[in-house]
Amino acid sequence: MISISICLIVKNEEVVLSRCLDSLKGIGDEIIIVDTGSTDNTKKIATKYTDKIYDFKWIDDFAAARNFAFSKATKDYIYSADADEILNNENHKKFIEIKQVLLEEIEIVQMKYTNQLQYGTTYNFNTEYRPKLFKRLRTFTWIDSIHETIRIEPVIYDSDIEIIHMPETNHAERDFKTFLTVIKRGERLSSRLLSMYAKELFISGKAFDFKSGLEYFKGVLYDEERSNDEIKYAICIISKGYRLNNDVYNFLKNCMKGVADKPCSELCYELGEYYYELKDYDEAIIWYYNAAFETESFLNVHYNGDYPLRRLGECYDAIGNKEEAENYMKMSVNWSIPESEDGRI
Repeated sequence: MISISICLIVKNEEVVLSRCLDSLKGIGDEIIIVDTGSTDNTKKIATKYTDKIYDFKWIDDFAAARNFAFSKATKDYIYSADADEILNNENHKKFIEIKQVLLEEIEIVQMKYTNQLQYGTTYNFNTEYRPKLFKRLRTFTWIDSIHETIRIEPVIYDSDIEIIHMPETNHAERDFKTFLTVIKRGERLSSRLLSMYAKELFISGKAFDFKSGLEYFKGVLYDEERSNDEIKYAICIISKGYRLNNDVYNFLKNCMKGVADKPCSELCYELGEYYYELKDYDEAIIWYYNAAFETESFLNVHYNGDYPLRRLGECYDAIGNKEEAENYMKMSVNWSIPESEDGRI
């Protein structure tokens, strides 16, 4: 049977920490808690579960904090937990079973992360696979009978364990602050991080947040190393940012760049919003219809679903077509977000 180190990074988690650690009893052989500056009773609560509590000066870098936590682990595998997660009884049993029978060649175990949409800021699906259990020391092996080479890709097992995400608050404000700090340090956002920033803006951002990130995304447009998708992220953010800040000329200028290439639901919806605010409902209907039925969402799945459907209902109601208004309102109410999308690393 393998041994497991449970690693958490925490800050002011007194409300949820016991709930999380109680749900993990019997799974970990050691618990490592890295505190990044709590001012509540988090560290006092942590002492009830472990004596391996470490302070880490917060430097606006979650990866650095997690790496520090991992460096303190001593067991065969490391389970990376967050304080706002729990395992219910059924999934606790599944975890114990995996601990008892996991093959030594498995290097990463993925688990289903559920309830992502509660206070969600970046996700378009309620459930996804995430890497959660990691082999602490990796053994390199040779593969191929001739012209042999070292296997670089990790051996991954997709388990049926479900981790329930139970946040108490929305972390968008914290995240936007961290993004801006990273940008001010002159760091280049990776493709993945750029995507996360753009999605978080479209899902949770306010006009101020768009304005704060505008210059960075304008720079992305002229970065020759960026992919077409990354350029489209930037066009979407810039367009909505200008609309929210009432810069009509630059809104239309940038929005049309995206529509002229391959339109996405987000840009069509934003054009619908522009005409809706002008009370030009006939023109707004065209763009909302395109958002709902003729294009695909790129950053926020709602822009291809209930958002434009509801607006179509409102537009038809405004021009006196009650039948169509009722039809689209029903479609909006009946629309549901996709349950899952396979997450792979």
